[in-house]
Amino acid sequence: MTSFTLKTRLADLGMAMSHSRPRVSNDNPYSESLFRTVKYCPKWPRKGFTSLTHVREWMMQFVETYNEHHLHSGINFVTPGSRHRGEDEAILAARAALYEQHKQKRPERWSRSTRDWRPAGDVALNPSSLEEIKRNKAVA
Repeated sequence: MTSFTLKTRLADLGMAMSHSRPRVSNDNPYSESLFRTVKYCPKWPRKGFTSLTHVREWMMQFVETYNEHHLHSGINFVTPGSRHRGEDEAILAARAALYEQHKQKRPERWSRSTRDWRPAGDVALNPSSLEEIKRNKAVA
């Protein structure tokens, strides 16, 4: 993890070095969170997997569902797939219009403004500072 070539490659990708220790879960809370999501998925086989092929098939189905069907609260209830493809802005604009339309129809049901349906903004896993990325590129 400390080789110059790896450090150069990470800098080229705009990533910062991580000197995490083995078996320390607080280094990557996103991975830990995803692992918990997988374990507590209602379709997780209670009796375990019957083969490596079964594991692979199950995981492929899980990833498809997670990315294309599961609405994530952290990105304003759109799927990661739609967010990645840039479809989230249109989805959220349509939701905002629908909420506003219903608020105009029945204002007595709304005590406050509607939900903020603007896109979530930049999302990154373990974001590092711009200065650190520049410093890594300078060393390379």
